[in-house]
Amino acid sequence: MGVKSIAGKVWAEFRVKQIRKNHANSLKVQSTLLQHLLESGKKTKFGQDHHFSAIKNESDFKLHVPVRSYEAYKPYINEILAGKRDVLWPGKPAYLAKSSGTTSGAKYIPLTKESVPFHIAGARDALFFHIMRSGKASFLNGKMMFLSGSPELENHPSGIPLGRLSGIVNHYVPAYLQRNKCPDYATNCIEDWEEKVTAIAKLAVREDLRLISGIPPWVLMLFDKVKELTGKSPIQIWPNLELYVHGGVDFNPYKELFLEALGKKIDYAEVYPASEGFIAIQDEGPEDGLLLIPEYGIYYEFIPMTDYGQENAPRLSLNEVKVGVQYAIIMTTNAGLWAYDIGDTIKFVSLNPWRIQVTGRTSRFISAFGEHVIEEEVNQAMLAACSTTGARIVEFTVMPFISEKESCHEWYVEFNVPPGDLKIFAAILDVEMQKKNIYYKDLVQGQVLRPLEVISLKAGASNSIMKDLGKLGGQNKFPRLSNNRSLAESILKLDLRAI
Repeated sequence: MGVKSIAGKVWAEFRVKQIRKNHANSLKVQSTLLQHLLESGKKTKFGQDHHFSAIKNESDFKLHVPVRSYEAYKPYINEILAGKRDVLWPGKPAYLAKSSGTTSGAKYIPLTKESVPFHIAGARDALFFHIMRSGKASFLNGKMMFLSGSPELENHPSGIPLGRLSGIVNHYVPAYLQRNKCPDYATNCIEDWEEKVTAIAKLAVREDLRLISGIPPWVLMLFDKVKELTGKSPIQIWPNLELYVHGGVDFNPYKELFLEALGKKIDYAEVYPASEGFIAIQDEGPEDGLLLIPEYGIYYEFIPMTDYGQENAPRLSLNEVKVGVQYAIIMTTNAGLWAYDIGDTIKFVSLNPWRIQVTGRTSRFISAFGEHVIEEEVNQAMLAACSTTGARIVEFTVMPFISEKESCHEWYVEFNVPPGDLKIFAAILDVEMQKKNIYYKDLVQGQVLRPLEVISLKAGASNSIMKDLGKLGGQNKFPRLSNNRSLAESILKLDLRAI
């Protein structure tokens, strides 16, 4: 056993005990944190605009500080981009994390010298929990690959460095792990994703790779490239591969593909990071939930999705949430985001300890007919249909088809292993969706909607779609749900339907 493995086990035991102790006092940790955040932000423009000096408790906070999404924050963000200080947080942000996906284009999320260490702590603590869960730390003695955005940062006119979160965090890999990091800086800076994956594969086949982290479809793309270059499976190239770290998307649809690509089971560790803060990590508990960490500089509130979007919707603290209810997650952070709606939906699977599942996006649903289908429902229905038929998928997306005569939901699916009968597969999907969503069931049985239709896509279609959207690679995720037909237009334009 190497020195790093021995040290890793000692650090892991100490840190996990510390997290557990803090988690047992989550309500006190959260209350104290809110007071600290308010005190820190009191003299900022936002703090003065919202009378922070008059806020004495959580009720006052809800009264003075309304929930906002990014769009409502843009006037403050624009002041930061113009170079002003003390806007959302004292001084200037240390970085601006750039991401896409809003109606107005790019988002610029502030990161501060207070918030950045918690992004690093989240990744580190996830590995510590893996060590305690598995008893293994040998990955510390080999190479660790992080498929991320470019670490090369832009010099924004505001004087604040600008880049992707994954690229910014890349600069904070601890010194004792720098030699373990893969790929090298120059390769990681390649902007074209397909070129980058090829370059990484050529480098990585010569390394003793022990850990991989990245979005599932892009890791699978790397596995395909390795097999193309060597004629061997990834596990033949990397026999000591021990751990895959993933987050941001439901991994269940990819498990069979990973097993097939690797040829053996490895350990998985799930994390829940966001540009706005590091939220939860997989602990030693059951696989169907992540431990919410109350000490990472984030004060949490939760809005039941049944009330989401309504004026004066209830904002619940940790002591008020219930198991199994869908919530929008609201964050107040030491990066200067106040009652910020990050656009994710979660549900609690346990309250002691507080453990959550990520269930989708508040903006990703289908309710063209009042059905309000969410991401969790389509993922579970797809898993059931694949399990019943033996089919395997690469990616899929669902959208409404609206017609005066026969409307329905259309499921565009790229199969790795197609079902024997696509109509039977579609029928199973439809039955599963009716089980999971009563509104959808009523619409189908009331003949407002006909049963869903499955359209098979050509091999490589999902990558082609993402490339067309300018979102191939990095931390970009394939859109599972859409309430409009913009993706269908891309599919038609690119001629991606299978014959």
